[in-house]
Amino acid sequence: MQIKPTEVRYSASQMECLFFVWELDELHYYLDGSVFEVITDCNAMKSLLNMKTPNRHILRWQIAIQEYRGNMTIAHKAGNIHNNSDVLSRWVLANAPDNPAYVPLEDEPQIPIEGINITDIATEFFEEVREPYR
Repeated sequence: MQIKPTEVRYSASQMECLFFVWELDELHYYLDGSVFEVITDCNAMKSLLNMKTPNRHILRWQIAIQEYRGNMTIAHKAGNIHNNSDVLSRWVLANAPDNPAYVPLEDEPQIPIEGINITDIATEFFEEVREPYR
């Protein structure tokens, strides 16, 4: 998502709402007709649907998400309880014993990786296609 220059000045809760509306638009084909719950650590998100006198940004976002109104619930979970909140904006922790998500390496399942070399197939295919034109 590319943020416009005017959106850079939004508050943190407005940015959260903006991203939420953008994600609903991106995932529309998966969410349409489904019942789902959005869990967030931003309290403003919970009041997004119920605000009586929203500003122009929030009014536009309310209109954008109203098709999900009957199928979606927004739940607030405090950031100190919600361990994976803002997962994309936080530093990755090493797989060490002091990490709460630590998994000992011997416990990880070993999954064999199998594959084919696509580049060889593509080269052969394009050579066959090029041959009649030579």
